[in-house]
Amino acid sequence: MGGNLPKPVYWASGVATCMAAGCIIKDFIGGKEYLGNEKLTDKVVIVTGANTGIGKEVTRAMAKRGAKVVMACRDLFKCESTRQEIVLETRNKYVYCRPCDLASQNSIREFVKIFKKEHDKLHILINNAGVMRCPKSLTADGIEMQLGVNHIGHFLLTNLLLDTLKSSAPARVVNVSSVAHSRGKINVNDLNSNEDYDSAAAYAQSKLANVLFTKELAKRLKGTGVTVNAVHPGIVDTELMRHMSFTNSFIASITIKPFFWLFLKTPKQGASTVLYTALDPSLDDITGAYFSNCKQTEESENAKDEKMAAWLWQTSAKWTKLNTT
Repeated sequence: MGGNLPKPVYWASGVATCMAAGCIIKDFIGGKEYLGNEKLTDKVVIVTGANTGIGKEVTRAMAKRGAKVVMACRDLFKCESTRQEIVLETRNKYVYCRPCDLASQNSIREFVKIFKKEHDKLHILINNAGVMRCPKSLTADGIEMQLGVNHIGHFLLTNLLLDTLKSSAPARVVNVSSVAHSRGKINVNDLNSNEDYDSAAAYAQSKLANVLFTKELAKRLKGTGVTVNAVHPGIVDTELMRHMSFTNSFIASITIKPFFWLFLKTPKQGASTVLYTALDPSLDDITGAYFSNCKQTEESENAKDEKMAAWLWQTSAKWTKLNTT
């Protein structure tokens, strides 16, 4: 009887089977899910880039655990929409939108000023926001956009919050980096890409800067009760990829992206290692490390260069007019 089924039924069955197999593969590639159920009542958390992608999922998870979460975002309209969604879902009213444009040092300083008026504690700082492979552009302070947002902006934000983090210890800082850091090199002769700009190289440099910053900050925070670690969240399907060729080409979007989709993590999957690094009790004394798929992983050789980490710190301090010596 089954042999007499119409061809459309066979096609539909085949498509359904392929889709099911695809979902199984995607779940497997998504990696380990963080299942910790830590309670964060009265804990204060800042998440940059919190209105979408990984940042949104981290904010949701923190709110579910009862934390007071400050969403540091450039787009307040999107931030407020996400905030309302999370508050309704988690029934946690202590979720706040505050303006913070990481491409503007004045905006970062104003954010910190407002935060310190409203809160006297900070237990977890998630430096998540970022841009990837964008056309060449500059921040409000004249810094190449990827370096300026991904590294310099978070460098300034973190340093301005260090006193609050220390007084709230134990506290944690999580810097969202990328496996792309392994391809990165710090161009000491053209750090700002003034002479030559390659979007992929500039992105890799900024992600290497995240890890070097993590290493140097961990040394400086030794004995304070504040830990700092870097994370590769995986290759995640978020707005971060909007400048990639297969997302802005119609032909590529229908010929390449459907296959590439299998190997992309969802934002929730991408948030797992960030949450693990920010919350897991087994990491209370781990600092200056690099994590991927909810486990500590070895970073690149360039990321282990202590002299480069120190040089980058001093340069970053100069560009942000910070006295951190």
